[in-house]
Amino acid sequence: MADVAPTRLGQRPQLSEEVADHVRTRIMSGDVRPGSFIRLDETASALGVSVTPVREALLTLRGEGLVDLVPRRGYLVSPMSRQDIEDIFWLQAELSKRIVDRAITRYDAETLEFHGRLIDEFEKASASDDTDGVVHAQYAIHRCLNRASRSDKLSRFLSNAARYMPYRLYADDPEWRAGALTDNRRMLEALRDGDVETAHEVVDAEFTGGASLLIAHLERAGVWDDERAPELDPEH
Repeated sequence: MADVAPTRLGQRPQLSEEVADHVRTRIMSGDVRPGSFIRLDETASALGVSVTPVREALLTLRGEGLVDLVPRRGYLVSPMSRQDIEDIFWLQAELSKRIVDRAITRYDAETLEFHGRLIDEFEKASASDDTDGVVHAQYAIHRCLNRASRSDKLSRFLSNAARYMPYRLYADDPEWRAGALTDNRRMLEALRDGDVETAHEVVDAEFTGGASLLIAHLERAGVWDDERAPELDPEH
């Protein structure tokens, strides 16, 4: 992996999951392109960890279809099409609408107030260009919906699908933040009014827009540049 800024993750439980999140984000944001090898030693050095959690992380990503193991060569980033991106976001939208259907009947005054405070936190983080704060607030907003739905397994499926989203790519974009704030407020009103149709419209707009933004970003990054040849002599 080229141009990886050194980052000390430390030795913590579930370290391989953190490494997998890091590598997954770089793949989904186009920093590491299909056909590129992910070098174990280089990745471990960049993250300040041993090779073991990197190897475990790559096994996880292999199971997700993001990398392939090339015998005696290492791990190669798998092909990823525009349709793959659309499918990932379509799945999240469908799961989210099912969750909203269940949550909307369980939103009481206390939950609505709490949800509103989370949107205020999102707005505050956005206004101060606090990328981490935006990510955390948006996650908390979706988590509030998930918990209200009382659909643990469905929420877990949605969480697994959401792993593919490079959240910081969105949170760094002022235009996306403005749109997300509008969507969050519309969703809160829909939850307050029990308006399922509007809630579904918000969900569809969120994920359709998210897919379009990511596809446009990956196109600019040259992920689908057919003239680019894959690496042939990896160091691992």
